[in-house]
Amino acid sequence: MGIFDGLLGSRAADFDSGNAATNAIELTKRHHQVSLTKQGAATGNLRVNLTWRMRTSDIGGPQRESLLRHPFKALRPPEVVGHSQSMVNVDLDLGCLYELADGTKGVVQPLGGLLGDVNAAPYVKLSGDDRFGSASGETMYVNLDHREQIKRLLVFVYIYDQTPAFDRTHAIVTLYPSNGPRIEIGLDERHPQARSCAVVMIENVKDELMVRREVRFVYGFQAELDRLYGWGLQWGRGYKTKVEK
Repeated sequence: MGIFDGLLGSRAADFDSGNAATNAIELTKRHHQVSLTKQGAATGNLRVNLTWRMRTSDIGGPQRESLLRHPFKALRPPEVVGHSQSMVNVDLDLGCLYELADGTKGVVQPLGGLLGDVNAAPYVKLSGDDRFGSASGETMYVNLDHREQIKRLLVFVYIYDQTPAFDRTHAIVTLYPSNGPRIEIGLDERHPQARSCAVVMIENVKDELMVRREVRFVYGFQAELDRLYGWGLQWGRGYKTKVEK
């Protein structure tokens, strides 16, 4: 604990207020949790969004070199440049390990078509699978009107294909509560060999719904996250269907 940590008051200890102009709370290592209950945001649908893009340093270098040899490439629309082969090869997915109050455990993720249900258990639903890092990203909904049935939710991000690439991407997971500011967790730490990352834990603690930053990178997939957080599920190899052309 830093010398000033205890002098900032309970409000500052809960979270970083972030940029007032953007109305966002940024969870960091120092200020790593926030109470949705105290924010008056423990009802309605909590929207969880994953967006990502290639790091500028990775795109800019090769692109500048290629422009020297092929100057007309500068006339290509940015969308075409942005979705070059190097970007398409990186496929980040959003998932969620859930444990309900009755002991039911499972996972919501694109693999296996386990998209969940927002109006019935597990009260978590994934809207779809973004394979190309589009502006809208991937979105998951959590029905907090059933928060009494939810014990804990671990939101995680993993790389589907065989190429670890967290060091080449800039990813942000953003939580949009029904009330109050959004909550942002950036995945900016460089872990070149990591394939998965536990991003944030949403936990019901004595009837208070807490959001806690995790950002723990692992070198395996969901099974390793399971062992790390003690979920106790059985895992097998999963595959996606091919993208329709």
